[in-house]
Amino acid sequence: MKRLAWLLLAFPLLAACGAKAPSSGLEAIQKAGKLVLGTSADFPPYEFHTTKDGADAIVGFDIAIAAEIAKDLGVSLEIKDMKFDGLLAALDSGNIDLVIAGMTPTEERKKNTDFSEIYYRAEQGLIVRSADAAKYTSPEALKGAMVGAQKGAIQVGIAKTRIKGMADDKADHPEVKELGKVADLVLELKNGKIEAVVVETEVAKAYAAANPDLAVAPFVFPDTEGGSAVAVKKGSSGLLSAVNATLARLAAEKAMDGFVNAAKAEMDKL
Repeated sequence: MKRLAWLLLAFPLLAACGAKAPSSGLEAIQKAGKLVLGTSADFPPYEFHTTKDGADAIVGFDIAIAAEIAKDLGVSLEIKDMKFDGLLAALDSGNIDLVIAGMTPTEERKKNTDFSEIYYRAEQGLIVRSADAAKYTSPEALKGAMVGAQKGAIQVGIAKTRIKGMADDKADHPEVKELGKVADLVLELKNGKIEAVVVETEVAKAYAAANPDLAVAPFVFPDTEGGSAVAVKKGSSGLLSAVNATLARLAAEKAMDGFVNAAKAEMDKL
């Protein structure tokens, strides 16, 4: 979902191991000379792995946004790739400075985390096997089927309430499988262990484009949660203001569409 992914080349991508835990304060970030981003890089076109100059790199329009935030702060960008359901804990512990991972600022998350203004809104969809595309044409068709969703993500709630009909999405459901990585869910789908994966529609399209045996279900769930935002540690007012300033600049420059297009172009190379 954005172009200008070439901006990433101006910032070092560092491994997610052995780094000293940074403070989440703006002054500490500027003193350290780097911004530590937490993300879950299996969510194209938001963030995903590719190869650049023979080496692994994490790209995507979320990464392009992070690079712009780092540029405005005058620091380099370090990326830590981890499971989605561990991101907010890493943020709270100070292991990362912010989270950009297509994360929705739900009321539950807001209790312990501060969020930026919304930078992207998307519909929710499903990945199914191509052979079953004509079978799963509505949520009702999945009532008795095993459905997968990324652990800790809003798609779990969608699977439970809008497909399985549960009133309480906090309770477990025997037909909703939660895993930490979307890529692992897709593998389960390919192997016939689940019948669908609930993800954002752009993510569903990305996986379907890369896998001829997968397809996007012909229906969507409108965004009722509020879109994607940047997460920072509770009380990090200086950093939050800086993030919102960068997002406002990017919106004024109409840069987001370019970032999205660049991410999709990178996906086409895979």
